[in-house]
Amino acid sequence: MDEYMLIFRHEDGSKIASPEQMEIWMKQTMDWIGGIAAQNKFKSGTGLSFDDARVVWHKGVVTNGPFGDIKETIGGFIIVRAESADEAAAFAKGSPILQGDGNSLEVRKIVRHDGAA
Repeated sequence: MDEYMLIFRHEDGSKIASPEQMEIWMKQTMDWIGGIAAQNKFKSGTGLSFDDARVVWHKGVVTNGPFGDIKETIGGFIIVRAESADEAAAFAKGSPILQGDGNSLEVRKIVRHDGAA
């Protein structure tokens, strides 16, 4: 079984949800992750802070980040165990993050350190 990273992409990271909206979203997210964990397919994951971040560019240029020149931001990720990218994408389809217009989850297979894909 392979591991896949599901990367949470938010179309506009400058939009701030109310505390009530965040509480609802967090409960939905924990329930979604709990469903994956109940199948013994959840490995790990975390959210990413938008505060005190930097983007390091070519030739060592450092800018305040993570926004750069684009609106899209990465809000976090989880790692799941799956038989295929299709199974990992099926997990992604259940994510509450997809309730937001323009939000997406990118599914990427993790390459193991022993050189195997």
